[in-house]
Amino acid sequence: MATPTLSRHRLPGALGEILIDVRAGGRGSPRPAVLVLHGFKGFKDWGMFPVLAGRLAQAGLTTVSLNLSGSGVDDSGEFVFPERFGHNTFSAELADLHAVLQALAAGELGVVPPTGIGLLGHSRGGGVAVLEAAREPRIRALVTWAAISDVERWSGADWPAWRTRGRLDVVNSRTGQVLPLYTDVLDDIERHRAELDIEAAAGRIEVPWLIVHGTEDEAVSADEARLLAAASTRGSTELVTIPGAGHTFGAKHPWAGSTPELDQVMDRTVVWFARHLGG
Repeated sequence: MATPTLSRHRLPGALGEILIDVRAGGRGSPRPAVLVLHGFKGFKDWGMFPVLAGRLAQAGLTTVSLNLSGSGVDDSGEFVFPERFGHNTFSAELADLHAVLQALAAGELGVVPPTGIGLLGHSRGGGVAVLEAAREPRIRALVTWAAISDVERWSGADWPAWRTRGRLDVVNSRTGQVLPLYTDVLDDIERHRAELDIEAAAGRIEVPWLIVHGTEDEAVSADEARLLAAASTRGSTELVTIPGAGHTFGAKHPWAGSTPELDQVMDRTVVWFARHLGG
């Protein structure tokens, strides 16, 4: 098996450029591919994601990780585009994800078109992955880590003051940077509520789906994983809860090494995609 190499690519996105890393070996030979999607305040180089991408690539799977155009983050991992972050929406993230999937399927990301495509999303990215997998027939396997089950992450009681002020302040706990969150996301939820119904989308998933969640997740309750699993009508959906694990399964940024919980999640993820994509 050829040693995986890394290439970087850019595509126009809904709010700016989508930054893309592709890890692959034997780029001229068809093989399965996995798209890896970060969550809210996440990015492709956060903590565990490069390690995960490397493991998937070592298993023979072309791995495509990306910074959504509304992430606000550049290739150095810094929030240098706060306005993009502020105007980000779920619909923009779906559009970006679909654009990358299209480019991958067309052989436009430095590898030949894949034999099958898998999708992995963490947290908010997990919810977006469910929405995309429910509508995109080229996706053949799905894994979600600590996924949200509903796009309404803010109390409705806070919306009037948010709209009056025009923004909500979001603090990056790692750097202390205060990021704006404008009302675009509220407008998006109100206008596209049916299209953004993650629980309903879960009921339309037709591909093998691995749902992974830590029992001590401090950001997204494990009840949301149970809700998604209950909404799925397929016998090929599997729910795995990781006892004692938090939202990132112990991973930190900058990367400080793995944990037994994260190792278990990554092992299960690699096996899932290899089994269901033929890697």
